[in-house]
Formats: sequence, C-alpha cells, structure tokens
Amino acid sequence: LVNPLEVIEQITYLMFIRDLDDSDNLKAKESAMLGLPYESIFSGEVQVGERKIDGNQLKWSVFRDFPAGRMYSIVQEWVFPFIKTLHSDKNSAYSKYMDDAIFKLPTPLLLDKVVTGLDEVYDMMNLMQASDVRGDVYEYLLSKIAQSGRNGQFRTPRHIIKMMVELMQPQMDDVICDPAMGSAGFICAAAQYVSEHYAMDLMKTENKRHYTTTMFSGFDTDQTMLRIGAMNMMLHGVEAPNISWMDSLSEDNTHRDEYTLIMANPPFTGSLDKETISKDLLAIAPTKKTELLFLALFLKALKVGGRCASIVPDGVLFGSSKAHKALRQELVEFHRLEAVISLPSGGF
Repeated sequence: LVNPLEVIEQITYLMFIRDLDDSDNLKAKESAMLGLPYESIFSGEVQVGERKIDGNQLKWSVFRDFPAGRMYSIVQEWVFPFIKTLHSDKNSAYSKYMDDAIFKLPTPLLLDKVVTGLDEVYDMMNLMQASDVRGDVYEYLLSKIAQSGRNGQFRTPRHIIKMMVELMQPQMDDVICDPAMGSAGFICAAAQYVSEHYAMDLMKTENKRHYTTTMFSGFDTDQTMLRIGAMNMMLHGVEAPNISWMDSLSEDNTHRDEYTLIMANPPFTGSLDKETISKDLLAIAPTKKTELLFLALFLKALKVGGRCASIVPDGVLFGSSKAHKALRQELVEFHRLEAVISLPSGGF
C-alpha cells in the first residue's frame, strides 16, 4: 500500500469490523435487559456469495485468535464480502459507498499485526474512557499525512462537537444536515444525543423510521470520507442517512429551506472558482471565500425557524471586505444571532 489514504481506509474497515462486533454485543445486552428478542447479525448461517457459513467466525472476537493464515483468508473471503451486504437496500448510502471497498492488506502477517495493534489501541482507549476511538485514531493517521486531502481534512475535536450538540439540543422531529460532513462527526453525535434523550420515542415506528432514513443528511467531496461516514452512521443505528457526494456550494446543491438544524465545521482553506458557485449564495456574500459562502448556504438551506451552530474563523467576525460586512448585516438584521463563542487559540 503506497497511497497513505488507502492505508487509512484499510484500517478504518478493520475498525468498523471490530466495532460491529462490539455494537452487536451491546444491542444484545440491551435487548436482554428489556426482555426483547434480539437477532444477532452474526447468528446462525450467514450467506456470503454462493456459500453459507457459520456467522460466528465473522466476529472480530473470534477470528482474531486464529492463526494468521486462516484469519487472512476469513477476512478476505468472508468478512469483507459480508460487511458489504450488511444493508439490504442496495440504494442506501452505505451500499453505494461500500460497494467499491476492497481488502488490500497484502500479507497475513501484516493483517495479524494490524489486528493486534488495533486491539491494543482500543484497550488503551477503554481505560481512558474516550468514546470516539475511531475519530482519534483516524485523526492521528491523518496527521501523519500532510497531503491527506485537497481541502485539508480538519477533524473537529469531539468535545467541541459534543458541546455544540448539547447547546443545540436536537429534537426527535428535527431534520439535521452537515453540508461539509467529513467522517460524519456532527451527525453521529446528534444521532447519539437523540438516541439517548428520546429512547422511548424511538420505540414508535414512525419516529424510528425518521431517525434511520430522513433525519440525517450530509455532503462531502471526498469518497473516502463518505465511506467512513456511512460506516460511522451505520454503527450509530442510522441505517440509511442521506449522505452523498456533492460540492455543497455549487449549483448542484438544490437543498433550500429544508433543514431545521445545521451543524458544521466547513473548510476555510482556499477560495473557489466563482463560475461554480451557486448564484443565490453570491447574492448574500459576493466572494470566493468558502467560510462566508458556507454561512450563506446555511441561511438558505434552513427552514424558517431553523437553527444552526457552525465553527467559523475569526475573519468572519472582523473581516472588513464588502462580503464580510454584507454577511454580518444579513445575520444580525434578518436572522437571530444568539451567541458567538470564542475558542482559545490552539483549541483545534
């Protein structure tokens, strides 16, 4: 594996496979406590391609103890095809982005090393009670790769996401979007908040359906991120979020007056080609600066009464260009600006 992003992607798949085992066990425990029946995704015979195999062998906790050669063939021939078929709806975001997932670790020895290494990382994280292992490991890997993305992938620290979600208090009937979703940190945190605060409401069929299909949307221009986002959402019980590849600032994005809550940390690097930017955004902020255009987009994409929490660089508050002033005027005179929270430098 020469391409560093491929290395990250391979490790992410393995983390996902490990998390599947954990989340399946957790669901089984919760169901047992509530006296509800639970059908494990690993139980009984699992159909993989033409063959039926004992699902138990696909569990991380089982195959990690096998000799390297056997573990390699199980992961390559069974586990990988299995994670691609987890979603029955072939048109779902998950199926769409996982379809071209390929297992690329070249040797059994390397797989064995990665599996052992990941177990150690998780053990360490469990001791530290850090919930977002995936994000942290991922961030660490990205930091090792300067050229990790054209616009620079900046992961928002989890505690900041958590604070923003708690300030916004997502409700059961919200329609939530992150137009610059990356690995889906904000929408996953919002999903977690809703599932913790509205556990009883989620028992109702229509609420559950809203939660798994229509509640969450996200867009990004990086396929790897979308794939990671889809896996991330699935682990949070959101089976079919509306996540898709899209340049949110372009004419392609026709989502207007649609969401009740937007949370994001849009990319602030670089400016865009004015030709590609949606005209209605330029009407609010005549600029090529992404941070201003994203704010204009949030205003357009929200329904009346919708709310937004976004991270912005200081320039948005203090910049003196015509576009900066126009955007601030728009925010203060035509919308309700509730708070500006200043984060200490180095907060990211």
